[in-house]
Amino acid sequence: MADPLDRLLEHKGFGAIFFDGRLQVIEANPAAQQLLSLPPSPPPHTLITDILPELVGIEAELQRIVAKQESVYHLDYVNRSDKQGQTRYLNLLLLAYTEKDRALLVLEDATHTALALQAANQQRYDMYLYRTSIEHRRSQIGRSILGQSPAIQQILQTVQRLSHVPSATVLLMGETGTGKNLTARMIHESSMTADAPFVEINCAALPEQLIEAELFGYEKGAFTHAISAKPGLLEEAHGGTLFLDEIGELPLNMQAKLLSTIESKTFRRLGSTILRKADARIIAATNRDLKTEIAAKTFREDLFYRLNVVSITLPPLRQLGEDIATIAQHFVELLNIQLNKKVKGFSRGARKALLAHHWPGNVRELNNCIERAMIFINGDEIDLHDLVLMTPAAVPPSLNEHPWTVPSTGIELEEVERSLILSALEQADKNKSKAARLLGLTRHTLRYRMEKHGLE
Repeated sequence: MADPLDRLLEHKGFGAIFFDGRLQVIEANPAAQQLLSLPPSPPPHTLITDILPELVGIEAELQRIVAKQESVYHLDYVNRSDKQGQTRYLNLLLLAYTEKDRALLVLEDATHTALALQAANQQRYDMYLYRTSIEHRRSQIGRSILGQSPAIQQILQTVQRLSHVPSATVLLMGETGTGKNLTARMIHESSMTADAPFVEINCAALPEQLIEAELFGYEKGAFTHAISAKPGLLEEAHGGTLFLDEIGELPLNMQAKLLSTIESKTFRRLGSTILRKADARIIAATNRDLKTEIAAKTFREDLFYRLNVVSITLPPLRQLGEDIATIAQHFVELLNIQLNKKVKGFSRGARKALLAHHWPGNVRELNNCIERAMIFINGDEIDLHDLVLMTPAAVPPSLNEHPWTVPSTGIELEEVERSLILSALEQADKNKSKAARLLGLTRHTLRYRMEKHGLE
């Protein structure tokens, strides 16, 4: 091997193998021996195709290179495992050599470049999967909420728009049982990746003393029983969605902290001075009239306007017309699978009754009604007698047109309100949360009215 060429190959770290017109290996430098795990002296009559099987099939082209009829041939990213079991990638370049009946094979270690290329391709593939996953999830939006009524279509259009804005705060309003939880999940799934967390907290289900610790987390020693640090639900929702159900039940002091967190996108754990980033979409839901709560000073007006960036009011089931039958049929199909039955649908009388019913419990009541019928039915069609529907007399007074009448002698409204509060407290064994539910109020509104009547 010529000295200048030898020094050049050594400087670049290239391997070099000389072979003749019969494709027999003449010489291999140390770099080639290392890259291909070759012995210092190849056995006699070793062919270049024995060392590199990738060259099998192009022997005629190799011979033309040796004969100077062709000048170059290259093959990139040939993989080999070294003695440590690591995969290496080699670029091969075959050149006509100045000496007669001889050609040169140059080997370049391209492992670093190949791995970088693989990583880039994998990243592009991951992005493709991400985009197609998001588009697929967006295309499934219409399958979660059923119906063709204008009200349902308006909700689906809003959710579709929100799927392209994964940071917008959303306020869901509507009666109990209208599907606010389902809508929140739809918004989340249509705009987030499959692994993005969806964290739900029911503000009415936790005592006031625990809500702050659950939402923001705490450090060790922050209070008596804080024996170790614990991240809050806001941290668990990082990169995803935090769903605050029954937001109207949130205490006023927590409303102020939530408002600060939404505006600054930061928060602190209890007992900590470290400011943490709040990177989660906020979806809030309520069955209360928040404007009434604002007037009663039990809900912050500034928090209402901060949550009300995009609002969706879910209609009660009684306003959906023919969609009631569509949703009922959907429940039948689901329960056929669960109960191993083959019920086809509803008789004309049953369908008419479903459409005429007031449905004070909305979709939740409809689901229970269909499930009850499916459990006991023996035929393949649900008839009118299979349905157990709340009679008009059993409808709560608040749903009637004139639930109360004023006697001709008149009443003292303040005294009536005070008496109702005392009655509810007595029935609830002085449990304010239960009494508030009996009166159709939030706990905070009840406390406000108790203070007004001197009952605290």
